[in-house]
Amino acid sequence: MTETNFIPSEYSNEISDGKVTYKSPSNIALVKYWGKKENQIPANPSISFTLNACATTTSISYKKLASKASDYSFDLLFEGKPKEDFKPKIEIFLNRIEMYLPFLKDFHFTIETSNSFPHSSGIASSASGMSALALCLMAVEKELNPEMSRDFFNKKASFLARLGSGSACRSIEGDLIQWGNHADTDGSSDLYGIKYPYELHPIFKNYHDTILLVDKGQKQVSSTIGHDLMHNHPFAKNRFDQAHENLTKLKRVFSEGNLKSFIDIVESEALTLHAMMMTSLPYFVLMKPNTLEIINKIWVFRESSKTNVCFTLDAGANVHVLYPENEKEEVFQFIKNELVVYCENGQYICDRIGFGAKKM
Repeated sequence: MTETNFIPSEYSNEISDGKVTYKSPSNIALVKYWGKKENQIPANPSISFTLNACATTTSISYKKLASKASDYSFDLLFEGKPKEDFKPKIEIFLNRIEMYLPFLKDFHFTIETSNSFPHSSGIASSASGMSALALCLMAVEKELNPEMSRDFFNKKASFLARLGSGSACRSIEGDLIQWGNHADTDGSSDLYGIKYPYELHPIFKNYHDTILLVDKGQKQVSSTIGHDLMHNHPFAKNRFDQAHENLTKLKRVFSEGNLKSFIDIVESEALTLHAMMMTSLPYFVLMKPNTLEIINKIWVFRESSKTNVCFTLDAGANVHVLYPENEKEEVFQFIKNELVVYCENGQYICDRIGFGAKKM
C-alpha cells in the first residue's frame, strides 16, 4: 500500500455528533527504531512487544460545526484538567493527517485523555497517547464510512499514529509488532506496523516486563532531536544494517524459542541505542549510575540462577526487565530483593505482553 490508499473519496454517511473512547498501550522495542527520514519514515525496521498495563485512555466527543472552520476546533483535557501545553503537539499532528481525514475541520472535538501510569514517571506516553488519539479519529471516520474493513481500519490507524509518534504505529495491535521495510518479512512496511507474520514459540507468548523507574525526570533529550542526530552519525549505516540483521536472526529465535540468542540480541540492541547517543554530536549519556548497577546485577543473577532474565532500555535511564512466565516467581523475587533499591523512591511498574488497543 502507498500513502494514497489512505486518502478517502466521498463518505457514504453523515453524522452530527457522538463520542468514542479507546484504551491504547505503550510498547517496548526489542530491535530499536533510531533515526528517521522525512514524514516519519524509519531509517531502520524495528519490532516490539505490545504492553498491557502502561496505557492511555482517550475519549473524543465530536459535534458538527455550522460550517467548515478555517482551523482545528478542539479542547484538550488531561486527567480532567485543561492542558494547554499539549495543544501545539496535537495541532502539528492534525496538520499532518488532515489530507487523510478531511473531516477534521468540520467538527469541534473535546479530547479527554489520561494515563494508567504517572505522567512524571519517566515512561514515554507518546506511543500510547498518539495511537489512542489516532484510533478515536478513525472511529469517527468509520462512522462516516461504515463499509470500512477491520484490516484497513487497523492499517490506517497505525499509519496515522506514526505521523504523531513513530513508535505509536506499533501500539494498535499486539502481541508482537514489526514496523519498517525488511527484506525477510512479508508484508512489512515503512508506513504502518504489522502483526509479526511468522511462527512464535509459546515461551514468548506470556513475557513479563517489570519497568524500573531509575529516573522520573524530564527526558534529557527529546526523541525528535535524538533521531535527527543519526543523520550525520559516523556509525549510522552500520547501525541500520545491524537492525536488519537482528530482525533476520530473530525469525529463527522466535520460531525455536531460543532464549539465549533472544537475550543476546535484545541486550545488544539496548546498548547499541545508547552507544549511538554517546557517539553523536552533540553527545548524551542517558544512563545513570543506577542503570548500570541494575544491568550488572541482572548479569550476575542470570549467571548464578540460570534463569533467562534480561534487560532492555529506551532512550533514558529506566530499565525494562524482561522474563518468561515460567520464571516469574524467582525473577520477581530477585527484582524486589536486589533491584528496587536502585529505583527513584522505590518505584516500578509490573507489566506484561498485551494484545493491542481496545474500544471502551
